[in-house]
Amino acid sequence: METVQSLYKNQFLREYFNSTHLHIRPWVRDPNGLSHPFVFEFELKFFDKTYAHNMYAWMNKWWWLSIVYSIIYVILIYYGRSLMESRERFQVRFPLLLWNIGLAVFSIFGMIRCLPEMLYSLHTRGLEYTICDRSNIYGITGYWITIFCISKVPELIDTLFIVLRKQKLIFLHWFHHATVLVYAWYSYHDWTASGRWFVFMNYTVHAMMYSYYAFRAMQYRIPKWMQVTVTAFQLSQMGVGCFVNYKAYFYKQAGKTCYVAYANIFWSFV
Repeated sequence: METVQSLYKNQFLREYFNSTHLHIRPWVRDPNGLSHPFVFEFELKFFDKTYAHNMYAWMNKWWWLSIVYSIIYVILIYYGRSLMESRERFQVRFPLLLWNIGLAVFSIFGMIRCLPEMLYSLHTRGLEYTICDRSNIYGITGYWITIFCISKVPELIDTLFIVLRKQKLIFLHWFHHATVLVYAWYSYHDWTASGRWFVFMNYTVHAMMYSYYAFRAMQYRIPKWMQVTVTAFQLSQMGVGCFVNYKAYFYKQAGKTCYVAYANIFWSFV
């Protein structure tokens, strides 16, 4: 009961769908000194450091729920597959199309909103700052990192379409969904500085991936190079992730202040 009440009382979750937060403010400077041509009202919440810290405190207390969600997810997968064994596959092409379009738009928007802070930080403060400084929990990037972590729960619905269509479900698919959910919430509760890299890369790859899936759902003839490009970006994401973790480990070993825990570096490779 306490868990349910905490979800209901969470200010961020209750305010997310408030229509008044769709208003736009022009030219706003974020807590990190970067000026943005426009900012949504819901993003402005994370310009308030107290608000951002409260969200962090909530996640710090309840991040373990991601483990519960993942366990329930795995159980439902196998229960669902057993139910479908004696049934005809469902025709869910249109819902699948809407789902992929929704995730594609969400990922594209997340990528676009995170890009300015990433480029600004790299250009003005360098690679070490982007990996080791955790000021990214504030401002626009702070909002999109938070919503990124939360989005890993509804993304589990991806597997529902596979089960309902009686397609082959490979181990890597469900393992990836379950572990990324747990790792994202764990990293948020740990306030991991390198999260800006992983979130930006994931938004970018998912923007391409779900756009590709949407075109497939529409039965468009997709060029082979597009599939190869999506796969290449998925693989490069893992390569860049390994590099970022290596640099975080290197900085910490060199005695520099780097807000990436050794435990986080270890679990990122699981």
